[in-house]
Amino acid sequence: MKKRLKEILLDFQNSKITINQVLEFLKEQEKIVEVEFASLDANREKRTAIPEIIFCENKSTDKILEIIKKLYSENKLVIGTRCSDDKLKVIKKKYPAGKYSFESNSFYIGKPKKKISGKVALITAGTTDVPVLEEASIVLEALGINHEKFYDIGVAGIHRLFSKYEQINSCDVLIVAAGMEGALPSVIGGIFSQPIIAIPVSVGYGTALNGFTALFAMLTSCSPGITVVNINNGVGAASAAVKILRLIENKSSKD
Repeated sequence: MKKRLKEILLDFQNSKITINQVLEFLKEQEKIVEVEFASLDANREKRTAIPEIIFCENKSTDKILEIIKKLYSENKLVIGTRCSDDKLKVIKKKYPAGKYSFESNSFYIGKPKKKISGKVALITAGTTDVPVLEEASIVLEALGINHEKFYDIGVAGIHRLFSKYEQINSCDVLIVAAGMEGALPSVIGGIFSQPIIAIPVSVGYGTALNGFTALFAMLTSCSPGITVVNINNGVGAASAAVKILRLIENKSSKD
């Protein structure tokens, strides 16, 4: 958007377009699609690289379907998360061509974005952490990001991680999800040089505190350079990875 705005302002400076045309462009960039119960940010992706993603929890199925209809008409791609099985079944019946993950309660409808260079590693400590990274996978796939999954390679059997070293090291961004004591991101951070995005997961016995123990462990890690998102926040981790890779892509295209 910044590049296009600069072009518009230069055209105005050189008297190629009018002030009304500049205002029309700016209005289009801030486009809001109004429905009875929501104001949809249709051009968010143009500003931030991440489109508006439907958080389906506590929304009725009818409202979700209305939002899908409006966003799809604007962008031809809709992503939704935290969508219960019952809601997913209704949505899938209405839009059978979409991609649906009942494991992560997430989906996307429409044509994924064009693939860009770079790859994300999705790494879990255990199999109970998988749904969080399946949510991340839906977002990455929809937004054109290549990714590879490395599941169940936590510290309880650390040799499993080392057996995947070469494959993981070939990736550009590492997203690491762990519950229990949340140790895996620290281990990864002490081995690999790539940006690491850690996700604490609400898995574990009593003192795991529904993910808070893992969160505290990741925030206090002695491995420097680890970025930590909120508990179970696969969307946030995937979005950060998208921004990193798109920044690299944009920089490379200018060189």
